Amino acid sequence: MFIVRNVTENDLEDLFQLSKQALLLNLPQDKDIIKSKINKSISSFSEPNKQDISQNHFIFCLEDLSCNKVVGVSMIHGQHGTLSKPHFYLRVGSEKRTSETLNKNYIHETLKFGHESNGYSEIGGLVLDKNYRGHPDKLGKLLSLSRFLFIAEKKELFTGEIHSELMPPLTDEGSSLLWEAIGRKFFEMEYWEADKLSQTNKEFILNLFPQGTIYTKLLPDGARQAIGKVGKDTLPVQKMLGNIGFKYTNEVDPFDGGPHYRAPRDQITIVRDSKYLDATLTKTNVSKNAISSLLNLDNLYFACVYTHVNEQGKCAIDESSLRGSKLNSNKIRTYLL
Repeated sequence: MFIVRNVTENDLEDLFQLSKQALLLNLPQDKDIIKSKINKSISSFSEPNKQDISQNHFIFCLEDLSCNKVVGVSMIHGQHGTLSKPHFYLRVGSEKRTSETLNKNYIHETLKFGHESNGYSEIGGLVLDKNYRGHPDKLGKLLSLSRFLFIAEKKELFTGEIHSELMPPLTDEGSSLLWEAIGRKFFEMEYWEADKLSQTNKEFILNLFPQGTIYTKLLPDGARQAIGKVGKDTLPVQKMLGNIGFKYTNEVDPFDGGPHYRAPRDQITIVRDSKYLDATLTKTNVSKNAISSLLNLDNLYFACVYTHVNEQGKCAIDESSLRGSKLNSNKIRTYLL
């Protein structure tokens, strides 16, 4: 039995163990930083900042109730891209060049640096324990989609568009072919050093990154072919985002070339099609054809579990999935899978 819920202080060790399975700056292999992120999330759930939503960072944990262990994590940042910390990107475009003398026409792929200071709510930080991947309960799907039920419940905390940056293919050393072709030449830093610094200070990106048109034909083949591509482990996420309404923006990360996806918040299928249904608790296992979110469930601000919706539109919840809690309302937001 599994539940997705808001992070708590007791999850520090489990999140630290998960950090060893992924190269994510949102979940670094540093207990002090993870602890700080947990505290930030706790305050965001309990007292979200409604005047400056960029201050809100939400961490969701997938817990295996059979062993009381966190086996997955995902996140939402209230707003990525502000005046003090802009959202940077490379716009992928094309430029047509013609020579009448040579009777030749060329269409060159181009990259142009850009930034956004009034950005978007961002989903990210998705990690599922390798021992739970391929689980029949499709835990990655539960972990990812549950965030959108929270967005549907708390629309006022999120922007009108939702943004996602996907991980590109990386080298065996954890670097990026695009970084080696462009970034290293202008920053004289390792990829991971620049990426880590960008979490707290973005001034160096604006002032050092090349501002003119970059013609991708001038790049090594490997770097050019990696632009807008995702790594093998990220392919399921890319497919899931496409299925629920996200589209490639023709923008990529300026460091590694990973693609950016966005969708209008209210057109994301889970947000648009979820609805409040009458719910009851049951002591028997339920077939899983829906997910439902619950707010303010005893000591939890948010929880999401698999549920079953019958032909009459009634929602049944296995009470063991709620860790012994009772429903605080007989109507809960539900999305049919």
